[in-house]
Amino acid sequence: MDATVEGRGPVVVGFDGSAPAEDAVRFAIDEGGRRGASVRVVVAHEPPDAWMTSYGYPLLADTGEIRQAVEDGARTRVEEIRAGLGAAERAVPVEVVAVTGPAGWVLTQEAEGAAMLVVGHRGRGGLRSTLFGSVGLSVVLRAPCPVTVVRPTPAPAHEAHEQDAAVAGPLPVGPIA
Repeated sequence: MDATVEGRGPVVVGFDGSAPAEDAVRFAIDEGGRRGASVRVVVAHEPPDAWMTSYGYPLLADTGEIRQAVEDGARTRVEEIRAGLGAAERAVPVEVVAVTGPAGWVLTQEAEGAAMLVVGHRGRGGLRSTLFGSVGLSVVLRAPCPVTVVRPTPAPAHEAHEQDAAVAGPLPVGPIA
């Protein structure tokens, strides 16, 4: 992982291309700028499974080309997000990597030595939105650093349900650095 100006670890953020993950990237870049830290955008890449062979399909060997394509796609989208930010945020160093493995495990490993781990929250509405998704829960329970779960920006009052508008914004979990 990259060292930062202050010698602390980077802000690590999970990215899967979803709108909540894009919100998490924006938050991580802002936080990186505030802390004087770099940002490491991590995409967990799971290669094709061997289950395909049971159905007569050949096993697809991943020579790294699929992982590289995933990383390139994520880098392109992160650069589009950064283009919409202010000059100060665009100055924050950002690295994009794709790592092979399940998302919860990959993010926990990549958070080793990080100043913070940031993940997006999948809003599901009502009571279900108060619960973490499986990746969010996994990293909150296992990450070696503070974790922030970025909740989606609430919709305008005329579009939001009463219960969904009650809680919004980042949800820090664990010791705050």
